[in-house]
Formats: sequence, C-alpha cells, structure tokens
Amino acid sequence: MLRLLRYYAPYKKHLLLAVLCNLLMSLFMVVSIPVLQPFLQILFGSGQSEAAVPAKKPSVPLAGFQSIEQKITAFFADLIRDHGREEALLIVCAFLVLTFFGKNLFRYLSLYFLVPARNGVVSDLREKLVRKMLDLPLSYFSEERKGDLMSRVSADVQEVEISIVGVVESVAREPIIILGSLAFMVFVSPQLLIFVIGLMLFSGLIIGTVGRSLRKQSGEAQSRLGLIGSLVEETLGGLRIIKGFNAEVWQIARFRRENLRYAQSLTHLYRRRDLASPLSEFLGIAAVAVLLWFGAKQVFAGQITAATFITFLYAFYNVIEPAKHLSGAAFSIRKGLGALERVETVLYAPVSIRDSDNPREITDFKDKIEFKNVSFHYQDAERAAVQEINLVIPSGKIVALVGASGAGKSTMADLLPRFYDPVAGQILIDGIDIRQLRLRDLRNLMGIVSQEAILFNDTVRNNIAFGNENATGAAIEAAAKAANAHDFITAMPEGYDTNIGDRGSKLSGGQRQRLTIARALLKNPPILILDEATSALDSESEQLVQAALDRLLQNRTALVIAHRLSTVQHADEIIVMDAGRMVERGSHEQLLAQGGIYRKLVELQAL
Repeated sequence: MLRLLRYYAPYKKHLLLAVLCNLLMSLFMVVSIPVLQPFLQILFGSGQSEAAVPAKKPSVPLAGFQSIEQKITAFFADLIRDHGREEALLIVCAFLVLTFFGKNLFRYLSLYFLVPARNGVVSDLREKLVRKMLDLPLSYFSEERKGDLMSRVSADVQEVEISIVGVVESVAREPIIILGSLAFMVFVSPQLLIFVIGLMLFSGLIIGTVGRSLRKQSGEAQSRLGLIGSLVEETLGGLRIIKGFNAEVWQIARFRRENLRYAQSLTHLYRRRDLASPLSEFLGIAAVAVLLWFGAKQVFAGQITAATFITFLYAFYNVIEPAKHLSGAAFSIRKGLGALERVETVLYAPVSIRDSDNPREITDFKDKIEFKNVSFHYQDAERAAVQEINLVIPSGKIVALVGASGAGKSTMADLLPRFYDPVAGQILIDGIDIRQLRLRDLRNLMGIVSQEAILFNDTVRNNIAFGNENATGAAIEAAAKAANAHDFITAMPEGYDTNIGDRGSKLSGGQRQRLTIARALLKNPPILILDEATSALDSESEQLVQAALDRLLQNRTALVIAHRLSTVQHADEIIVMDAGRMVERGSHEQLLAQGGIYRKLVELQAL
C-alpha cells in the first residue's frame, strides 16, 4: 500500500484534507451510536427505570465506561422530567439529524478534496509512462507489444485510480468507525463483544484465503488485455492485406482465441472478488443470530436493558459494514497493485542509451564521422548485425550503403544517432566518441528521412515544423517549396492548416515523403541519414522526391542507404555490405570495374 501512497506526494495537501474529512465523518458516525440509546429509552420507557445500572458490578477497567453510561442515562432522564417525553424525543431526533448531517457533509467534502488527488496521480502516471517510453531505447520496443504498452497507459493506470480511492476511503474512515463502535460495545457488554471479535477473525481468515491469488490473476488479465490491444492494432493496420488475402476468418479466429482467454481470466478474477461481499454478509447474519440469542438472555436476566441491546446491535452493524468495505478495498488494492506492477515494469525499465555522467557539448560538425572497429548484434540474434566496420565520412561528402536486405545497412544508420550503442568499437564525430556527447546535441546535428514516411495526425504546418517550435511561416513555406511540396499543399482545402490524418493517410506516398524532406530541410542539419527514401515510390513521385533530395544533400554530409542503385551513382563513396561486413568500396565506376557484388546488383536492376 505504501507503494501506492508515494504517488500522492505532489497532492499531499488534498490528501490530508480528504483524510481529515473522513476522520470527522467517522467521528459523527461513532457519535450517532450512543445517541440512539436514549432515543429508545424515551420511546420504550419512562427514562427512570431504564436508568438503572446493570445488576452485576462492573470490573475495574470498565468502571469508567459504566460511569459514562450512567451520566448519559441520567442526563436524558432529567431531560424527560424537565421537558416531557415528546419534547425530549424531539430534542433527541434533532440531535440525530445533526449528527447524520455532519456525517454526510464531511463524506462529500472528503470526496471533493480527493478528486484532484486521484485525477492528478493518474495524470502523472500516464505522463511518466509516455515520458519513459520516449526515453527507452529502440531495443526495448522490439521485445514488447505496442498494444500491451497502450494497455498499461490506459487500463492499468485506471485500475490504479480505483485503488487510490479504496486506499483513502478504507484507511482513513473505516478503522475509526470500527474502533469507535467496538469501544461502545466494550462499555455496553464485553461478553457480546467476544462474538464480534470471533466474527472478524473468522471473516478475515476466509476472505484473506480467497483473495490471496487475486493480485496475480489481475496481472494476468491485464496482460491478456494488452495482447488484445496488439491484435486490434494489427488488424486496423493490416486491413488491406487481410481483405486482399481473404484472411478475415483467420484473423477473427486469432482474436476470438485471445478474447476468450481474457474473458476466462476475468471470470476467475470477478468470481473471487465477488465472493467477498456474500461471505461477509453470511458471516454477519450468522453472528447476528448468535448475538440475538445471547443478548436476549442478558436482557431477560436484567444484565442490560432492551434499549442498550438494540443500540449494541446498531453498533455491531456499524462494524460489519465498514469491515465489508475494508475487505472490498483490500481486494481493490490487491488488484490495483497488480496493475501498478505492470506500470512500474515500464517506469523502472533500465535506460541503456543515456547521457554520460559528464557529457561533452557539441554545437557544430566540422571534420569527419568515423566508425572504428564497430560491431553490433541484436538481442537473441544468431549473428552480429554489423562486424568490425571501419569507415570515415569526411565533412561535405556523401557515402552510400548498398547490399541485400539484412546486410546491416539500416543498423549502421541507427548506430550513428545512438538509437543503439555498438557492443564493440567506437563511432566518432570530430574525434569525440558519440557516447560522450549529450544525446540532444548529437541528434541536433542530424536529419533523418526514412523509407516509411513518419507523419502525425496533425496539420501540414505542424508536421513540417515538428521539433522546431520557433519556425516561422515563411521558413516552413520555403522548406516545402524546396521539397517540391508547396504546390500540392496549397491545393488542399485548408492549405498548410489541413489535417493530414493518421500517419498522413490523406496523402499519397510521394506527398508524405516530400513532407518528411521538408521537415529535414527546415531543421537544416549538417548531417543527413537517408534510409531508402525513394524505394517505395512510383517513377513520377520518385523524380519529384529525388529532386528534393538533391537540394537537401547540397553542402551536407550524408549517409545514404538505397536499394535503387540509380539514386546513389553520384555518391562520393559507395560501400557494399554483405552479412554485416563491408565487402566492397569505391565510386560507381570503380565498383563496376571490379566486377564484384556491386556490378551484379546493377546488372540485376537493369533487367
């Protein structure tokens, strides 16, 4: 429970006010118990006869309580004598109304002050999750499902919110009511209290046994919900393929299997959770039956009055209901802790790509990029993705990487901005190991145009100015013109303020790619990474994009990855990759003359 409470720290003022109101509500609730006794005395007796002290002499520890009972009884006996039974009854009723008004007023105020805390904690958790996801290296996401991560941001955090309410209400309110009721019951009849204590111990033992596995089952259910989210995301993202291959039945069968498993997990979870209330009620009724039998014997023997016994039953009810709420809150907290564990799995995941303890600053690129004996392999991969790479890219030069899929080209491009760190060797910029540079400074030097045009569900203007909040309208338009994008943008309904849809779904492939080039042009970085930027385009779009790329590459240092060799013929140096190694290097003409892998690739594409 302390793990939940530590997230309250920024909202401790609201939390303390909520706890204070819960305490006051509990006090009003406890005060209403002894007030019921004189009401019953006035209603069923004259007041004087009911004021008698129990026949048996009280023990020393209870003498004080018995004295209080005598004073309360005597006070109301005097009230009856001075004002008459009807007026005394009216005064007692008014006092009852006042106590219950105070109880419900402070109950509302506790919830009023709790609202900012519960919403704030949930909002903070979601923000921390998204912030952590942005900090985590790309390698983390290759092992995790996107749908499962989305489930942690939504469903798991919501479950934590429910637990928050359970913690505050149960911890701050129910124990006070239980203790106050027990105190009254002790002073009324210690013998009857034995049955209540036995009930509580017995109930706690049974309910604790039932709820022991709830936390584990909650985590399993949330994991399955995350898997369902992943399947829905895959379905929406692959609708064209699913329909094109008539795979609707196959896909719905996959979903049905996981959905059924999730439903079964929830069934087991809810059955255990829902067992708490019926168990508590049954045990309560059983105890009441025993109390009625034993209490009636004490009334018949003259040890307690009928009014006192009825008041005792009311106090006992005020123990049973809070105990049920407390047990329900315990279930909720266990379930919330299971969800919190899944949230904290992400929050406390190690961040392997981070700034060094004393990072060096860099504001400009002047000399060269150098790969020195660089090797890297992905987690659980059978072989290294790149091996012993030695490469120098002088400032202002264009170096192209070509080769078959899986040769290691994209891995080299990902190592340069530190999306991954090499397992051996160094990558240097102007003689400084990039692991010694501040990540923000390093990536400020670079612009990336990838094969898949990564765009966001926002306006054209905001997509071009992404990451550059101070960009002026004139600068955005100039970048769009240089990227051959201005004409199609102005033809759109709202021009630069047109929303392009999810991932730019309202645009063609060539239009999306030109927007990413405009984004890179606006950033104006000294180093460019082009990862097969034209491979997915038709001939007409490729010409427009290639013209934009030519402008983008002017006077810049670039690492270009390409499958279409026609786009890299004018590179200063072409590196041929195979199985993670550099097997050939040179200019277009030199590599053709060698008659090796590069020449074969050119001849295959010429067919």
